[in-house]
Amino acid sequence: MTADDRFYADLPTFADFAAVADLDAYIPAPPDWTVLHTDIVDSSGAIAAGRYKDVNLMGAAGITAVLNAAPGIELPYVFGGDGASLLVPPAVVAEARAALIGLAGVAKARFGLTMRVGEVGLGAIRARGSEITVRKFSLSPGNTLALFGGSGLELADRLVKDPAADNPFRLPIPHAPPPDLEGLSCRWEPLRAANGVSLTVMLRGTRPDSASQSALLRECLAAIQTILRDDGSMTSPVRQETLRFRFPPRTLWSEAKATAGAGSPWWRLVKVTAVSAIFAAAKVLKTTVGPVHLPTYLRELQANTDFRKYDGFLRLVLDVTPDQADAIEAHLSAGFHAGRLIYGSHRAASALMTCLVFSLKAGRHIHFIDGADGGFTAAAQAVKRRLAGVACG
Repeated sequence: MTADDRFYADLPTFADFAAVADLDAYIPAPPDWTVLHTDIVDSSGAIAAGRYKDVNLMGAAGITAVLNAAPGIELPYVFGGDGASLLVPPAVVAEARAALIGLAGVAKARFGLTMRVGEVGLGAIRARGSEITVRKFSLSPGNTLALFGGSGLELADRLVKDPAADNPFRLPIPHAPPPDLEGLSCRWEPLRAANGVSLTVMLRGTRPDSASQSALLRECLAAIQTILRDDGSMTSPVRQETLRFRFPPRTLWSEAKATAGAGSPWWRLVKVTAVSAIFAAAKVLKTTVGPVHLPTYLRELQANTDFRKYDGFLRLVLDVTPDQADAIEAHLSAGFHAGRLIYGSHRAASALMTCLVFSLKAGRHIHFIDGADGGFTAAAQAVKRRLAGVACG
């Protein structure tokens, strides 16, 4: 492994989320790294048809596929609801690309979803005047969340989605073997909002310089914290009172189809059902069963979530009261009408959690959060409408 390959592994970590606004502390990504991007085509249509759980599963599967294709190399990534973006070094870009192409085949053949896969080099991003910088937010020992500064990921998303037939950034999807998705699971029930509203928010400042973006982020984070009167622990969607597990989980068939690889989803269903039964036994007995020590796992689970993150947009999924949701949206609307920020938001009665478990014994697992009914997809659509309004004057 080269020093370049260790870029993300060697980044220092920080633990106070408020420091997300310190954009000068973000480190430029290596110039020869590549952005790999996935998303579900017409995810809004699939969500309208009630398939938001499958859309989220495929979004998290893109991260799982690449991480499993690059063992031993820590990679920065961000989950976007209907897709994901990852930064990868030259040493593993071919394997990661093949894994995502194979995943697109799984999405189509087993879920009837069309997955778009794209590849954009850092050189192409910087040649267009954008940048990608990275920080490493510590969730718990051994578990971190990548945060991305600059407008580079937003630009990569636009380049990949360009509908031109000869788009050089969108990859063709030939037949390819399914990727290794070991560790991906989606067994928890929806996280019903204990305070009444699951509020998904995306926002960024309108001025592109980092000083202005930092100031806007600090101001918005402070305003939201004042509205919530909370450090985040009681507005996280993942808390003891919101975690519900039933046996068998409703999503086992989707998980089995996604993670079966080249084998039979039916045989995979047997395995994931057995694993779920072990977890159910640990929950009932409140003790250790196999690798599951339930009290420890639940504490770790609540810490290891991405309900707040930054990728050029501040992204939040919050469990709030209706009055708090009103106040947050009113604050953001005022900022938008003052020309200071762009935002999108979405309300639902619950949030969804999709899990990536590396090792229960070592406490290495991370859990991706989205608002129900396509929280991030709906918020992104609201952002686009507001951007179009700004562009049209």
